[in-house]
Amino acid sequence: MAEFKILHSWDVTAEEAIKIQNELRGLVKIENLKKEIHYIAGADISFDKGSNIVYAGIIVLKFPELEEVDRSLVITEVNFPYIPGLLSFRESPALIKAWEKIKVEPDVVVIDGQGIAHPRRFGIASHFGVLIDKPTIGCAKSLLVGKYDEPGEKAGSYSYLYDSGEIIGAVLRTRDNVQPVFVSIGHKITLEESIKIILQNVRGFRIPEPTRQAHNLVNALRRGEIKPGEQRKPEQESLF
Repeated sequence: MAEFKILHSWDVTAEEAIKIQNELRGLVKIENLKKEIHYIAGADISFDKGSNIVYAGIIVLKFPELEEVDRSLVITEVNFPYIPGLLSFRESPALIKAWEKIKVEPDVVVIDGQGIAHPRRFGIASHFGVLIDKPTIGCAKSLLVGKYDEPGEKAGSYSYLYDSGEIIGAVLRTRDNVQPVFVSIGHKITLEESIKIILQNVRGFRIPEPTRQAHNLVNALRRGEIKPGEQRKPEQESLF
């Protein structure tokens, strides 16, 4: 069972949630990775529109091969409303439940959301990273806060994301001529390492494999195509 810290209640108001973010953001560490990456995870959630049922999943991949070694899926109910900037209070409880069931602990976790590229510098990737005490990276599909110059059109091009004169992330082109992703520090990592790792995990799609595969898993769970606790079925060997 993967461990995590209990730092606050999830049964809070929006005002209390903002206070928690302001109090906990000081725990975010910006530092070089302490060890090599052997396993990398992706985390994501899915909702039916208008429903409070959440489908959460974490997938662990061997790095750099990006072969699945573990997965954890949960279906649960959330009570916190959708409020921009407070996404972590709606989604993190379900991700923590999925994290508890992980058997192969990753060295880095990539989360579909913001890290410090957040109005209070404490998005879901930072919040989740502090709770699990692991290096985390925020890799979001859209901008939450900040300004930037458009990066070059070639894969690997990036520009910095600024807010109030501070670099809070990077706007990264993962493939030629596609919309960029928004990369930011979650916890226990640097921005340069975050950019490098995201690029190392791209396999022909705009979204890096850890979060792309997690996204596919939770949507399959929501559609009823797979069940919590169900592991990947081994591919049958060809007879020819």
